[in-house]
Amino acid sequence: MKDLTDGSIAKHILAMAPPIMVGMITIMLCQLVDLYFVSGLGDAAVAGVAAAGNAGFLVNALMQVLGVGTVALIAHAVGRRDRPDANLIFNQAIALSVVFGLLTLVMGATLSRLYMRSIAADQATIEAGTTYLLWFMPALALEFAMQVLASALRATGIVRPAMYVRALAVAINIALAPVLISGWGTGYALGVAGAGLASSIAVAIGVLMLLAHFRKVERYVAFNPAQWRPRAHHLKRILNVGLPAGGEFAMMFIFMAVVYFVLSDFGAAAQAGFGIGQRVLGLIQMPALAIALAAGPIAGQNMGAGKGERVRETFVKAALITSVVAIGFMGLAQLKPELLLAGFSNDRETMEIAFLFLRIISFNMVAQGLIFTCSSMFQGLGNTKPVLWSSATRVFTYSLPAVWLSTRPGFRIEHIWYLSIAATTLQAALSLWLLRREFGKRLVVVRHKEAEQQAAPELAAPPARAPA
Repeated sequence: MKDLTDGSIAKHILAMAPPIMVGMITIMLCQLVDLYFVSGLGDAAVAGVAAAGNAGFLVNALMQVLGVGTVALIAHAVGRRDRPDANLIFNQAIALSVVFGLLTLVMGATLSRLYMRSIAADQATIEAGTTYLLWFMPALALEFAMQVLASALRATGIVRPAMYVRALAVAINIALAPVLISGWGTGYALGVAGAGLASSIAVAIGVLMLLAHFRKVERYVAFNPAQWRPRAHHLKRILNVGLPAGGEFAMMFIFMAVVYFVLSDFGAAAQAGFGIGQRVLGLIQMPALAIALAAGPIAGQNMGAGKGERVRETFVKAALITSVVAIGFMGLAQLKPELLLAGFSNDRETMEIAFLFLRIISFNMVAQGLIFTCSSMFQGLGNTKPVLWSSATRVFTYSLPAVWLSTRPGFRIEHIWYLSIAATTLQAALSLWLLRREFGKRLVVVRHKEAEQQAAPELAAPPARAPA
């Protein structure tokens, strides 16, 4: 366990962010690796895998329920020096991860084809996406356990083990993808099914490695089968914090599904170009997101310890660092987008869509970085409901107008990208306002507790004796 309630907050952020970033980049690289090797199978395969990957946002909503609830509650317990409560939350979250993983497998088997039919441009894209999803679902199911294990470590200030495991998993995926997709060395090509299978094998190995780490190394939180039996009060604590954050990812699923629906009239090349551009954008946003995620456990531990000023300072430092990083990558996307998109497709129309998307949407990066930071701070404060309200605004200010615009004469693809900039900027402003209001409510309570703690020793001390 690492104590985040003392020392330089900026140093804590900068120490935790790189390992978190590497871990997240490896997740994104797994998806990019799939797209890269599938690109040789044609536009329908790329569009199918990209559209199917959007289903991951919906599964990520459930993952966030567990991950956010685990980080917030364990971080608060660490700040209070309440190790029994940290262990109880950890084991209850492990039990939930098994339930959610099984639910994901059932949903994937029954709903994959229906989902692809609702958004795909043609039958070939439907078949490719459905096949990929069926083989990719085991990876998504196993990610629930991976999420809980990594979140518990992050809440205690430990981030490197999850980084190493993620890095190894992506290396395994990179090694397996060409073998299974194209049949390198075996002569038996599985196509898009091989892409999903490579990811599932890599995630399975990663989960086994993290389990071994907890069994042999980790001591602050540990497995206790006696605590796996569901306890309504503690499950409610996890869900109260996690469900609104999960709702945020559900909103992202709606947002992405609307984009694929609108682009379906432009054909598979347009959907493929958007899929490539979106994955690359997600990759270059990872540094800002990592900084934001580092702020969550720092704020959480200090909230649990009753150090309100350090909570506020955490937001200020994280927002400044995130904005600087976002501006740097926005400049790269504007000046040299070809460096980021090279090699993903040989189709000219697909790549033109990807270039256009990245050039316009990269203007969102600062606003998106502030949204990330505010979301992480709400997690640290233990109230994620404002995150859900903030995300819901984008559904109404982006998704509905995008569908309406697509029915207007002269509609062009770039219109929905410009609409996204306006909607994201509005969401960032709302997030900042909601966070300021939350600080006003919760940090006032913390300051009162701090004052009481400082006054208690003075009240307990004997009165000074008068001089003789």
